[in-house]
Amino acid sequence: MSLPERRYVISFGCPDRTGIVAAISGFLAEFGGWIVEAAYHTDQETGWFFTRQEVRADSLPFDVAELRERFAGVAEELGGRTDWRITDTAERRRVVLLVSKEGHCLYDLLGRVASGELDVDVRAVIGNHADLAGITRAHGIPFHHVPFPRPGGDPEGKAAAFAQVRHLVEKHDPHAVVLARFMQVLPAELCVAWAGRAINIHHSFLPSFVGARPYHQAHTRGVKLVGATCHYVTAELDAGPIIEQDVIRVDHTDSVPDMVRKGRDIEKVVLARGLRWHLEDRVLVHGNRTVVFR
Repeated sequence: MSLPERRYVISFGCPDRTGIVAAISGFLAEFGGWIVEAAYHTDQETGWFFTRQEVRADSLPFDVAELRERFAGVAEELGGRTDWRITDTAERRRVVLLVSKEGHCLYDLLGRVASGELDVDVRAVIGNHADLAGITRAHGIPFHHVPFPRPGGDPEGKAAAFAQVRHLVEKHDPHAVVLARFMQVLPAELCVAWAGRAINIHHSFLPSFVGARPYHQAHTRGVKLVGATCHYVTAELDAGPIIEQDVIRVDHTDSVPDMVRKGRDIEKVVLARGLRWHLEDRVLVHGNRTVVFR
């Protein structure tokens, strides 16, 4: 089995103008860069240009650090408002998962990792309950139990619990912190510290039915579709930039447990897609919106 071809991924955004594509492609061509994938988009409302390009690493005469150093000059020439990053597919992505009691999202992600479908390094799973410790350790992954006070309980105890979670997460310097049905609202300081890395799966098709018990809300409303939303975490509850969404049809015969069961199937798929696209640098965030180059 051959190893995947090593690539450098360039994600770039700036105010739209003529010559952006020529500047980037000309820079790469000057050093023999072989572009194997490229995507472009201009947002007509904001006037912002986005591109994602993959370059064969072996086609360039320098490493990723020097590529970043040289590319900084190109970005500067294109204006002071550029937003860009360059990543190396040879660096295996590190992930930390936050969970509670419900295990369907965790089971799905661990299964994808074990089968090789999702090539990531799950460094740890952290749970505010110990229910999922066994399945985590069965996959050879460390599990950390961090108890939280009951809702409405000691605020200092909750702050201390989040401080412990932060310490456990940040020692791994993960590319993604996945709230796989963690069922705890991150404090504002963690939303800032993990901005663009903390990913949540919400069991609703946002912006409808925000907050807790969305399936109960949906059942009361008599909806015909239920869904799930994978989004980045921000200080505003369930309002971060959306990465992926999907729905499944329900009808008047479905009870709340039926909706929950069907919704869980969608949650797993949506979270796996969103996480993959994030780790492959296919998601470019601008304000509270995203461009996803699938």
